[in-house]
Amino acid sequence: MKKTLRPERRNSLPAGRASSNREFRMTSVLFVCLGNICRSPLAEGILRAKLARVGLDTRIGVDSAGTGNWHVGKAPDPRSVAIAAQNGIDLAGLRARQVNVDDFQKFDLVLAMDGDNLADLETLRTRSGADRAAALRRFLPEDVPDPYFGGPDGFQTVFDMLDAGCGRLLRTLTQDV
Repeated sequence: MKKTLRPERRNSLPAGRASSNREFRMTSVLFVCLGNICRSPLAEGILRAKLARVGLDTRIGVDSAGTGNWHVGKAPDPRSVAIAAQNGIDLAGLRARQVNVDDFQKFDLVLAMDGDNLADLETLRTRSGADRAAALRRFLPEDVPDPYFGGPDGFQTVFDMLDAGCGRLLRTLTQDV
């Protein structure tokens, strides 16, 4: 039986040092997709679980948001919740929100799931004066497709992609400066 990890949610951003005195180049990550109900909450849950496994869940903040506003306040898509649960990750308590210009000041790294999300973020980023938007494909060979209109196989594919990408991201986050 897999242990279910429940991600802590959006309280305060953590300090930038681990107890081992290792410094981190980034201390907070925001994942962004279209509606914040499929890909980005799944990425948030995966990265939070990976951080918890290595004892860094109180040191690196993780959140998610969507570029659109039509799902604000809603729970993640049941298919994302199901695939997360099958992999020992609990997305209960997560609620969709829309990304805003202040997020570029609050987060050290803002990661878009695909090129369209990145284009939307670039519009906001320009208004914020920040330089913190990037595509998750920085850690993956391709964009993360939106599984919303597909079946369970699409959600499994997205989970596998995000799991691999979050693994690479974790290695980057924990490298010495």
